[in-house]
Amino acid sequence: MAIEDRRRRDRAARRELITAAARSLAEQEGWDAVTTRRLSAEIEYSQPVIYQHFTSMEDLVEAVAVDGFGELAEALVAALSQATSDDMLGAAARAYTAFAARNPALYEAMFTRATRLHFGLDAVAELRNAFGELRTATATVAGTRDVDTLTEVVWASLHGLTSLGQHDRLRPEHAIERIEMLVASFLPASKSPSRRPRGGRR
Repeated sequence: MAIEDRRRRDRAARRELITAAARSLAEQEGWDAVTTRRLSAEIEYSQPVIYQHFTSMEDLVEAVAVDGFGELAEALVAALSQATSDDMLGAAARAYTAFAARNPALYEAMFTRATRLHFGLDAVAELRNAFGELRTATATVAGTRDVDTLTEVVWASLHGLTSLGQHDRLRPEHAIERIEMLVASFLPASKSPSRRPRGGRR
């Protein structure tokens, strides 16, 4: 049994080394640079050894993406644990966009590149956990609205801002302002900042 345990640990360690190398290379040079030949040179494993763990690049990208969802969930947990009760959604939104900014290639693997990962009820645990943390934040502003549906809209909105920003389609100097406006748009009427009508009588 001890030998089998050691083999499992060794196999897990090799798998982790391969995914870490792929992620590092993607962050430095983009996913097009990640090939089995390049990975073999980077980590000094033969290509057949890499194929023992990942039968295709799709498998490898999926593994990196799953790790990413786990890290995103952790980032959201950390942000929410420090947030005030009336800034949960804001804290989650800032943590989400900061995570994507720190890890653009990882974020690409999670949401842009083709994988066989399922979203929804049959999603992997890491993805469900990330959604669950965002749901926790969204629930604080949901009011009578369906929390799951509102969380999906929040997630889609954050993803839209993130993707456009990463492709230089938005003005970077207004990133914080966009997040504040996005969060404000989801607040129920009772929590929305008061707006003074334009051009009318006071």
